[in-house]
Amino acid sequence: MITSSSIKNKQMKNKHSKYIIACVLALASTFNACQLDEYNPSTVSKETAYGNKNGYDGLINSCYTDLYYFYGKIDIIGPTEMGTDLWVNYGTSESGLVTYDNTLGTATGTLKTVWNGLYSIVNLANTAIYYGDDVKGYASDAERKAKVAEAYFMRAFANFNLVELFGDVTLRTTSSAVEGVDDKPKRATEKEFYDLIISDLKFACENLPVTQDLRGRVAKKAAYALLSKVYLQRTRLGEKQEFAQLALQTAEELINNPAKYNCALYTSDATQSGYSKLWAGANNKVNTEFLFTEAVDPTSGYNPEGWNRGRTRQYYLPDLGGRGAEWGTQEKSVLYGRSNSKYFKPSKYLLTSVFEPSATTVDTRFKETFTYKFYANSDITISSTLATNYGKDASLVGHKILSTTAQYTGPEYFWSWGAKLEEEKNMENDKGLSVFVPNWTIPANEKRMIPALVVDPSDLFATNGDYKKPTDFANGVDLTNMFPAFKKFSSKMWDYTNQYWMGDIPIIRLGDIYLVAAEAALLTSDPATAVKYVNIIRDRAALSGDKTAIEVPQSAVTIDFISDERARELAGEHMRWFDLKRMGKLTKSYLSATNPLVGANFKDGLHTKRPIPQSFLDAISNASEYGSNGY
Repeated sequence: MITSSSIKNKQMKNKHSKYIIACVLALASTFNACQLDEYNPSTVSKETAYGNKNGYDGLINSCYTDLYYFYGKIDIIGPTEMGTDLWVNYGTSESGLVTYDNTLGTATGTLKTVWNGLYSIVNLANTAIYYGDDVKGYASDAERKAKVAEAYFMRAFANFNLVELFGDVTLRTTSSAVEGVDDKPKRATEKEFYDLIISDLKFACENLPVTQDLRGRVAKKAAYALLSKVYLQRTRLGEKQEFAQLALQTAEELINNPAKYNCALYTSDATQSGYSKLWAGANNKVNTEFLFTEAVDPTSGYNPEGWNRGRTRQYYLPDLGGRGAEWGTQEKSVLYGRSNSKYFKPSKYLLTSVFEPSATTVDTRFKETFTYKFYANSDITISSTLATNYGKDASLVGHKILSTTAQYTGPEYFWSWGAKLEEEKNMENDKGLSVFVPNWTIPANEKRMIPALVVDPSDLFATNGDYKKPTDFANGVDLTNMFPAFKKFSSKMWDYTNQYWMGDIPIIRLGDIYLVAAEAALLTSDPATAVKYVNIIRDRAALSGDKTAIEVPQSAVTIDFISDERARELAGEHMRWFDLKRMGKLTKSYLSATNPLVGANFKDGLHTKRPIPQSFLDAISNASEYGSNGY
């Protein structure tokens, strides 16, 4: 587990060397769980601070810290996942990033957090690389290089995100701790970014260890995985065949050598799909598919911001405290999260085109991606008024929906490692079912006989694919905010409170790399290899007995199919915007066809780059020359 103290919203212009030394020494102390000898850090030179193993370890620790202000938080979701075919916004929250309306601009706050955090990683990694050749105290030169290789990986990761999100921005290879702040930065080309990213990752592949003692540290598998993704993304800039072949070769290094790199897909059996095992809480901290992870300490809270982790799930929740409350749900639940910060909801395209809208589908990925059954907080008796307003049969009047409330007694209550929570007692037989929001349509005559609020796609969506308007509903019963809730980062084992979840969050995982290989194979005119990798992923999504039913023929595997397959596999995992950009689908025509609310405002030539934050432009002396990416 990586442990470090909190460093938030660091801007490049504030990277004074004494500040960095003090922070790094503090990080080293925290990481090693021992007391630092008392002295004034401002009297220590950079060479002394970073020239010994303890200080250098602390500097490497600091390269990971900013990840904790991305994953499990709101800031990374909009820039990487929104403005695509998969999601729309709940209300007006993050509407600029979701629907490209006129609120998207240089003042968008989440972009500022991401920009600052990514350049903070770059600056800290540059510092580590600068001092890496002269560090003393490691047992061997290989051990020293392995530590430096972590900095190369983190610089590549940050630069990859910078160039994809913001385009041809500044490519920093020196540290402001060494050379000071550059207040007149120049832009680099996107190809120059990729040249450095690829070079850094080759160093990381060669020098990182196969395994790490600490969860969350990057090892060879992370470097090969990121390099394969980088090669594939590089195809959008030209030399498509060359870089697709490199992507395939690099992905296959991992795929063909799972034992060598300590990684493997989970396999399905007769009762549980491999995809279900992937997201099972029992596998979260020892997950064989996680290749690069934000590791969270669930027992001592040694994380940036302590216990304030894992809030992703709350941003995708429906109106459980409003519309759902009439049927017994409440705003907060240890199993779902707290619905007081609702930002995003799934598009019709995601629910009914990407996922098969069927109660009997053999593909388990919809039910492992979304919660679509919500349960009563307290006993609810269906009244005649409730039945009339929601079109229920009169025979349901007087039916009691049973309570599934759990009382909070501390985190150890929820971390019962397999024990059944009180909330679950009336769930298995659905006696406590309050809200049912499937992605398939239920006939009206059946729906009226179900003793719960039932909202299916026919209730949610207008003929043009957008969510209906409140005025489209009878009896004043607006159902537009009752939908399935994204749940990948919400397994009960790591629930801490209604708000916090202490599980690890995968940043790159093996299922992604199989689909990288499939897409790369298709680009190199090798459809047989492409369908092989697609069907391995699809087999893992079904029970072992359903293998034949879920596999697809070679003729079905096109770029469009792989795009949808990536959505089925990876929805909500902070990469859809990158996928559409690479595949040439981040366009007005595609978005208008798949998610018209998003496509309506999209401008080709503008919205394939995010705005440069105003705080950065205000801090440099050549803002007019540098530009805002057209915003």
